[in-house]
Amino acid sequence: QTRSLLGVFEEDAAAISNYINQLFQAMHRIYDAQNELSAATHLTSKLLKEYEKQRFPLGGDDEVMTSTLQQFAKVIDELSSCHAVLSTQLADAMMFPITQFKERDLKEILTLKEVFQIASNDHDAAITRYSRLSKRKENEKIKAEVTEDVYTSRKKQHQTMMHYFCALNTLQYKKKISLLEPLLGYMQAQISFFKMGSENLTEQLEEFLTNIGTSVQNVRREMDCEVENMQQTIEDLEVASDPLYLPDPDPTKFPAHRNLTRKAGYLNARNKTGLVSSSWERQFYFTQGGNLMSQARGDVAGGLVMDIDNCSVMAVDCEDRRYCFQITSFDGKKSSILQAESKKDYEEWICTINNISKQIYLSENPEEIAARVNQSALEAVTPSPSFQQRHESMRPAVQSRPPAARTGSTGSLGSDSAALSALSLDSLVAPDTPIQFDIISPVSEDLPGQAKSSGQSGRRTNPFGESGGSKPETEDSILHQLFIVRFLGSMEVKSDESPDIVYETMRQILAARAIHNVFRMTESHLLVTCDCLKLIDPQTQVTRLRFPLPNVVLYATHQENKRLFGFVLRTSGVRAESHQTSICYIFESNNEGEKICDSVGLAKQIAFHAELDRKASEKQKEIERVKEKQQKELNKQKQIEKDLEEQSRLIAASSRSNQSSAEGQFVVLSSSQSEDSDVGEDGKKKRESE
Repeated sequence: QTRSLLGVFEEDAAAISNYINQLFQAMHRIYDAQNELSAATHLTSKLLKEYEKQRFPLGGDDEVMTSTLQQFAKVIDELSSCHAVLSTQLADAMMFPITQFKERDLKEILTLKEVFQIASNDHDAAITRYSRLSKRKENEKIKAEVTEDVYTSRKKQHQTMMHYFCALNTLQYKKKISLLEPLLGYMQAQISFFKMGSENLTEQLEEFLTNIGTSVQNVRREMDCEVENMQQTIEDLEVASDPLYLPDPDPTKFPAHRNLTRKAGYLNARNKTGLVSSSWERQFYFTQGGNLMSQARGDVAGGLVMDIDNCSVMAVDCEDRRYCFQITSFDGKKSSILQAESKKDYEEWICTINNISKQIYLSENPEEIAARVNQSALEAVTPSPSFQQRHESMRPAVQSRPPAARTGSTGSLGSDSAALSALSLDSLVAPDTPIQFDIISPVSEDLPGQAKSSGQSGRRTNPFGESGGSKPETEDSILHQLFIVRFLGSMEVKSDESPDIVYETMRQILAARAIHNVFRMTESHLLVTCDCLKLIDPQTQVTRLRFPLPNVVLYATHQENKRLFGFVLRTSGVRAESHQTSICYIFESNNEGEKICDSVGLAKQIAFHAELDRKASEKQKEIERVKEKQQKELNKQKQIEKDLEEQSRLIAASSRSNQSSAEGQFVVLSSSQSEDSDVGEDGKKKRESE
């Protein structure tokens, strides 16, 4: 009905556009003619003024003709001025309104129509992608993206549709304005033109034109009021309709109505295209009495799909679709498999068809009677096996002897202890030990075994190496392996020396999930490095938990179900000082339990060899430091000896210099004594005194 009514409005808009184009061409001809008349009148006046400058060969100076033509030129010039004023008034009062309506309002309708069509196509494409979501191989990331796409496209289509409808309603007012306003401007321009030459226009016409102007203003005010009301309605509808944009709304906020005897909405119908192939077609389905009808887009009326009186309806599991149900006719000759868009529609369709099949719609109070058959409808809607039956094959055989656990770098993990073999499973894991089913982020609570460092909590992590101002702790690690796992649970254990602990923990966690109906599992990315094991949020890349690799003392996979694996983390307890506790963590992977254990073993071996290399490197550095110290002491001793030798050399040189000076004095004295022998006694005494 909405699309049919929209077609009528669009047809009316097309007719308005066609008529306005014709009227615009006619008015444009008037405007062009007036401009031409004004230009021609001005040219005539100009030529008349230039008559006196003309020199005719046979003509003489005719003063009368010249003055007459000058008078005509003056009058015609005044007429030319009046025509120019008229042209300006026609451009402003006649051409401008109709041009604005043609170029702005009509083009806005066409643009909104195109945007609405694009939004409708995008919504259909988003719904198709959402309907193709796999049931068995459902990816949460892809589901979130497709759901967001449906939400965005549905919201965009709704908003575009409301604005488009608002423009179509406004067009009815603008049509009146676009017709009356140009005509009013044209008549006022003509009156003003004639008033400049004559004052003989009747007051009745002026009063009529004044009334038309007042009417135009009233219509404009009414249009503004209506546009304001429609804008407020659009805002209210946007706020109220926001939860309805989601393809699968929250059932707690929008519960399913199980007492319906009439239902309508879009469904995907399965059509067989071959022996094993099939296709899905989306159509509008509705119930009419005891008949199920369908109507394709563009059809005038719906067609009969099936007589659903005394039919049977049940939920079915399709290979790649969710929310599917099958309707089978009373004689069993005809059946149809349909898919609903959400769980709410899925349950309502099954309940409605179930009510109609019992011919409740023929009774006087169908809703009261339908309330009594809700229980049977509910059983048809939500059939599911128990969790305990689903995981029966996952439980390990307690009686059989488990194989040896994987050995770590210390070699103590793979040895079987005879004392532990004699213990019962209850002595390994106490039956009343609390079990944790959810991962608690270190942002909100300190978990046992979770070492929180500064800046570590809530930080986004790139599993293959981070980049930024701070150096990540796993940047130098040569091992980076990423696995997709789902956390099943964790609990404290009494020992960490036998793989029986992991097997018993698996059994107790699976049994507890079955007893308490815990079906939800948190999916994470497990990053194995040479330093630690990390659980990373696949959506936000935030590290949920971090397990130091030296504290992982035991790890093993399930004996039969290789998707289950677990490890024991040895941590410092909080109950008493110097008391260590062991916690066993259990996960489910995509057939990668063996690979994860191999990766952990390889990481521990690499870490062990790296530790040996580190100790050897430290020992070598210590030896080099000792040698360097000895070399410094030797160099210092050599320097001291060199200084002593230099001092000895200086002392010897000083001694030789003193000896040479003494010998020179002795020679002088000897020569003086030889001369004294030839002189008198007085001369000798004088020399001796000297």
